[in-house]
Amino acid sequence: MSDATTLEASSPPSIQSISISDVLSAFKSGFQDFKAAPAFGLFFALFFVLGGIVLFLEFKVMDQSYWIIPVAFGFPFLAPFLAVGLYEVSRRLETGAPLDWAQILGVVFNQKDRQFPSIAMVLIMGFLFWIFVAHIVFMLFMGLQPMTNITSNWQDALLNTNGITMLAVGTVVGGIMAFVAFALTVSSLPMLLDREMDFISAMIYSFQSVVQNFVPMVFWGALVTVLMVLAMVPLFFGLFIVLPVLGHATWHLYKKVMSFED
Repeated sequence: MSDATTLEASSPPSIQSISISDVLSAFKSGFQDFKAAPAFGLFFALFFVLGGIVLFLEFKVMDQSYWIIPVAFGFPFLAPFLAVGLYEVSRRLETGAPLDWAQILGVVFNQKDRQFPSIAMVLIMGFLFWIFVAHIVFMLFMGLQPMTNITSNWQDALLNTNGITMLAVGTVVGGIMAFVAFALTVSSLPMLLDREMDFISAMIYSFQSVVQNFVPMVFWGALVTVLMVLAMVPLFFGLFIVLPVLGHATWHLYKKVMSFED
């Protein structure tokens, strides 16, 4: 692949059928990429860790730390776009291109002149819409009753009929929205880095790849969700390992799913 500004228009991809073993193979390759270039993974993960800590502290100061939960659920809307640097590192490891900081950051920066700003707006709007929906769900089930302080007495606030129903509905709605975001981006963002293509077509191909490989892709989405939740528990520090591995693995999964003639 040449520089981002000189890419030629790409032919439509052929979507390949994959299995769960292919997903595990991509995950293994992602771990190998992280071991081969850990500095890049730690660098890009740093933004997520710092951002998570700042948000948590801000919510805590406002005595609304419970809002970190819906924000964490909205993570799939933003994580794929912000992992573009990890895709570029994996691409270079795959092709034998030099892992030069200036070139890698330059490729990431140059995405502003391509399709990434458009798809980024879609993801950000999706994230903001999820936060809005989370507020609505909260108000529907909890807004008409006296509220105790969730941060200090969450048992009384949540372990009742309204609280449990709210958590169930919020989880279902958030899960559906997160799955749609996952389906639209799991292959589209690596594809936009790799090929010259409009973002709408890339999202359509990505969604089709999930539909065609539903079981393996659901397995991948579940694996990502579990690892991300575990990584965020120790004050987000687990993201230093989990995020780079998943970012690199996403690139390798894309390469297994999408095949181009040129």
